[in-house]
Amino acid sequence: MEPRKISQWVAVSPQIAAADMPAIKAAGYRAIICNRPDGEGADQQSFEEIEAAAKAAGLEARYLPVTSGMVTDRDVADFGMALEQMQGPVLAYCRTGTRSATLWSLHEAKDRPLAQILSMTKAAGHDMSGVARRIANGGKTPTDTGDVHFQVVIVGGGAAGIAVAASLWSRRPDLRIAIIDPAEVHYYQPGWTMVGGGIFEAHETARTMGSLIPKGVKWIKAAVAAFEPGKDAVILDGCRVVKYDRLVVCPGLKLDWAKVEGLVETLGRNGVTSNYRYDLAPYTWQLVQRMRGGTAIFTQPPMPIKCAGAPQKAMYLSADHWHRSGHLKDIDIRFCNAGGVLFGVKDYVPALMDYVRKYDATLNFFHNLVAVDGPAKKATFEVNEPDKDPRRVEMSFDMMHVCPPQSAPDFIRVSPLADPAGWVNVDQATLRHKSFDNIWALGDVMNAPNAKTAAAARKQAPTVAENIVADIAGKSAVAQYDGYGSCPLTVERGKIVLAEFGYGGVVKPSFPSFLIDGTRPSRAAWFLKERLLPPIYWRAMLRGHEWMARPERLGTAAE
Repeated sequence: MEPRKISQWVAVSPQIAAADMPAIKAAGYRAIICNRPDGEGADQQSFEEIEAAAKAAGLEARYLPVTSGMVTDRDVADFGMALEQMQGPVLAYCRTGTRSATLWSLHEAKDRPLAQILSMTKAAGHDMSGVARRIANGGKTPTDTGDVHFQVVIVGGGAAGIAVAASLWSRRPDLRIAIIDPAEVHYYQPGWTMVGGGIFEAHETARTMGSLIPKGVKWIKAAVAAFEPGKDAVILDGCRVVKYDRLVVCPGLKLDWAKVEGLVETLGRNGVTSNYRYDLAPYTWQLVQRMRGGTAIFTQPPMPIKCAGAPQKAMYLSADHWHRSGHLKDIDIRFCNAGGVLFGVKDYVPALMDYVRKYDATLNFFHNLVAVDGPAKKATFEVNEPDKDPRRVEMSFDMMHVCPPQSAPDFIRVSPLADPAGWVNVDQATLRHKSFDNIWALGDVMNAPNAKTAAAARKQAPTVAENIVADIAGKSAVAQYDGYGSCPLTVERGKIVLAEFGYGGVVKPSFPSFLIDGTRPSRAAWFLKERLLPPIYWRAMLRGHEWMARPERLGTAAE
């Protein structure tokens, strides 16, 4: 927690935790305003958790969520009203504090000179010069000129963003490159399934963002508010403007926890967990270890989602523990999938079905989770089976692992870069935008019909880097992405079904079958997942070393 005092009555802060409440109270604050929507980050506690801790400490708490970079006049009015109604000094927080500082600045604009607002916010560590330009420009951020300019700007510092920055830097260390991302911590998200299965510790999956940004690449620690591709401009939180020659878009996707009624309020308690959140994966393992009997439900929402096999990986590892501990016979396992198949590539289904039968799991297809009553331990599913009327069914549970609905981030969905479904619209081979020649995208946010996995990003990054370097040299695209994705399905502790496939579900194994036959459970594949893939991720992929990921030359597939 880092409160930064702007005025006598208002301070702003990056994300706070429930455990910070005693210190906040001791610092003299009497009220808290949350300006960060629930579910925005992988390590973010919900407002309900913060509010409960605040009330226990005698603090008032109010939820005024603002979508990153989208501060509206109504948001400003609500913020001002909250400041008037709350008693005593107020601490407002969001991911970095910028949204809260922006709200304060716009609220104060009618009473304070701009110079004073800039001075007060600068003393608190926030540059509001962009906000000042927005105020002076009648509420719109001017983008004819920018605060900074780079040859290549990368939006997103996840697996895709850092990998493509490293691949670009290894090819052209003379390029001026910037990564825009507000997060302090970078996560190896493929490891969270293993955390939930008691194999990895959560801290092993986290590194500071600053330690991973490639040498020579500028890190702009901010959230993106909007794109103006016609003016080669990216607008940031706080209304700053970054100009670019070429843009790479890879911010990941949004986990929409709030889309399931009651889910946000019960996550991390009442037996409801998810390996899709950093702080909840250890809770999954706690629940698995404690469970001796009852009903365990594992859910999967409609596609697309990141790592489509992750929901059933959680089921297999949990069931394996119950099998080994002798409790499996007393546990009713149910896999509730909004889709109609266990796995999208049929070659791997027989091996997975062997484990479904081994664990005596019930498969409920076309079951989409729409509501959770945590205290009552009831889950409601909307069932949409072909040629049948939709209906709702309710199931009781003792433990439930939830995979949340997922979508493109809000600032992507409303941008000129998006297709009608909200995803960045790219050519599936070159990953270049279909409408803007100096924009590329990779990772989970683009609309190519491939699996959204870290393994996919590992192959996409060199392709984008190669094509950008060619474009800078005045050449056409030279590399193509074949849709490769990989999903190591952890069917039991010590064995994995290594699914590897490309566009159209074509099986694309990386190893000869005598080493790893991906259609069968393998100890060698487990060794790859547990021992080799994490160091490959940290030391190769994020450093521009393209082990088994060299880009395919454009046109070779057709030849």
